[in-house]
Amino acid sequence: MKILKELSIEEIDRIVEMAWEDRTPFDAIEVQFGINESQVIQLMRKNMKESSFKMWRARVQGRKTKHRRKSPDDMDTFKSRMQRGIALNKISKR
Repeated sequence: MKILKELSIEEIDRIVEMAWEDRTPFDAIEVQFGINESQVIQLMRKNMKESSFKMWRARVQGRKTKHRRKSPDDMDTFKSRMQRGIALNKISKR
């Protein structure tokens, strides 16, 4: 697993962006960047204003799509269609 201090600024920006997206599960972030859900929460807490973090946290806790086990069976992709044009997204380059 990557330690949060080893992440570049670009990687941190991308993780924050993916964490805000509704249809991107924490599993996808772990596959791409090697950090688990609790580390994503730590990263978000460190890199966001307190009010933004609280808003994100409340939003994520109620989302089935952020947790692979809870997501609908027909959701078989890691990424939303909006991610196709993002250059740093490794999954879209497959």
